[in-house]
Amino acid sequence: MRRSTQGQAGAAQAEGVEEAGVQAEAAPPGTPAAERNLSQEARDQIRELQKTDMQVRQHEQAHKTVGGPYAGGIRLEYTTGPDGRRYATAGEVPIDVSPVRGDPEATITKMEVVKRAALAPAEPSPQDRAVASQADATKAQAQSELRSNSSTEDESRQADSEGRQGEAASLSAQAKQAQAAYGGSATPAATIFSLIA
Repeated sequence: MRRSTQGQAGAAQAEGVEEAGVQAEAAPPGTPAAERNLSQEARDQIRELQKTDMQVRQHEQAHKTVGGPYAGGIRLEYTTGPDGRRYATAGEVPIDVSPVRGDPEATITKMEVVKRAALAPAEPSPQDRAVASQADATKAQAQSELRSNSSTEDESRQADSEGRQGEAASLSAQAKQAQAAYGGSATPAATIFSLIA
């Protein structure tokens, strides 16, 4: 405490100045009064935090927007600046990179969205690039599964076709036998049906 040789009026003025100083220091964070009392170094730190905050929010919003239904909510980590405000300094957006069970075509489409979402920010992070690589690997696996399913279906169709050809040949042979048994002329099916009716 400072000793004053001034009279009581002078002491009251000195206390008022001290109180004003305390009030300025205790001004709510982020107010102009609080920011005026910061050093140049603190103001530079605030500008850097503001820049980082904007970049982090834009980066995570790009993931969220492009990821659509496969992206979760934005999660941010904050740092309190010298002005008492909280600034986003890191973030993440969870994204579903699991394949669509039993549907390789849907998996391929989903992985294309996941990859675009991972690489959506102007400057993708190493983690973003790892997610894009994982999406590529899952997509390649789904494409392989699709080719495998496609060749199995082709083989099944070919077997069905061969079976139908065999049935047609058998029916043709039966028709020839019937023709021989009933006097040598084949009666068209329409004629048979009209005779029955």
